[in-house]
Amino acid sequence: MRTLVMGASGYIGTHLVTLLTDRGHTVRAAARNHAVLEARVWPGVECVGADVLREDTLDAALAGIEVAYYLVHAMGSGSDFARLDREGARNFRRAAERAGVHRIVYLGGLQPPGEPSAHLESRAETGEILRGGPILVTEFRAGIVVGAGSAAFEVIRDLVFHLPVMVTPRWVRSRTQPIALCDLLEYLVRVAEIPETAGHIYDVGGPEMLSYAEMMQQFAHVNGKRIWILPLPVLTPRLSAYWLDLVTAVPANIARPLIDGLRHDLLASDEAIRALIPLDMHSYSDAIRQALETERAEATPARWTEGSLAYRAARPDVSYFSKRTGATTTTTASVAAAWLAITALGGRRGWPAYSWLWRLRALFDRLIGGPGMRRGRRHPTDVHVGDIIDWWRVVALEPGRRITLLAEMRMPGSAVLELEATPNAAGGATITVAAYFNPAGVWGLLYWLALIPIHRRIFAELAGGLARRAEGE
Repeated sequence: MRTLVMGASGYIGTHLVTLLTDRGHTVRAAARNHAVLEARVWPGVECVGADVLREDTLDAALAGIEVAYYLVHAMGSGSDFARLDREGARNFRRAAERAGVHRIVYLGGLQPPGEPSAHLESRAETGEILRGGPILVTEFRAGIVVGAGSAAFEVIRDLVFHLPVMVTPRWVRSRTQPIALCDLLEYLVRVAEIPETAGHIYDVGGPEMLSYAEMMQQFAHVNGKRIWILPLPVLTPRLSAYWLDLVTAVPANIARPLIDGLRHDLLASDEAIRALIPLDMHSYSDAIRQALETERAEATPARWTEGSLAYRAARPDVSYFSKRTGATTTTTASVAAAWLAITALGGRRGWPAYSWLWRLRALFDRLIGGPGMRRGRRHPTDVHVGDIIDWWRVVALEPGRRITLLAEMRMPGSAVLELEATPNAAGGATITVAAYFNPAGVWGLLYWLALIPIHRRIFAELAGGLARRAEGE
């Protein structure tokens, strides 16, 4: 089939693209951020930039497509996500109609027996909007997907690895049927190959009904940890969300609507889909092992990618989600001059902003057993993957444009610094400094919060200093 994966930069979309390709389908991957798709390096896959909130970008993405997978949701956009979900679904449905798409496959969320949360209500509404046109829609409704990048899975990971004793709200007693990512992907691929599934809604779930407390206990057991869970009835969903903001790295705008939906049991009536597509479903424990093994087996991407284990210092206990800051500046210098300034960082020449602060941080790093700046660099300007620049290691490189540095200093987490030089409309260069930090537990989160004011100033001055060096100071 000629397929489109809309939302291919997400954790489900990323894996779905690979599986569809392996099964021999022609795949076009679409997401709002085209650069993220480029970093995936999928052989034979056409990558396009498209945004469901900009209908004019969708026609090219959908042209010639038979089956379109819709894996988009706006939960991370803040309190206005329901309106954005409605707008995106309407735009996509209209564009799919114009393109003559045969089928839409949509992944939504399980619905509770009582009143749904705003997030789950929006998931159901999106499906209704997609079904509002002539194109037949197959909707899957899933609960927790056990895979790296799933918000609920990452909440469990952070809690288990970082809090041996945890105070939890009442929702830890709520039950659901966590489904392994590989099982969900198999359903998504095979359902489009079965004509009679068109126009139907299917619940999908794993083989076990587990409470969230049981899921945390099993995650701990798989990873050789022991945890103690102390439920408190006074922790409301709102207080639970604030608490998760404090002790996990899952973004607050994702955690809050997620927590609101965990007040009820979310169980799947999956007899219909099991009859059509009989699978040997993975247990929750096996799904955890597979998720962690998949992380370890992933190759280093061509640039920084959210959640990549290579950029988390190969430590599964470091949070999947990152904190980030950075700065951008423009210069009249050429891209080549800007690139030379970037590749000449560190070593004897030092850093072009707050050199004394970098040296102070290096001294502290040496005192606690880190490398500090004593390693310098191999060559004043030449760089290759694997090179050392002071306490950074070059882990990815796009010559003439982008360099990705992984910090090897001592800290409660993993840090990446990405520097990029691109042409701008004025004929000069734009220099971008992006810093990413994946915290390891509460201490990592506190470390990040304490340094936010300093980091913003440092990286803004670093971008400006690189521009001055490019211009010859």
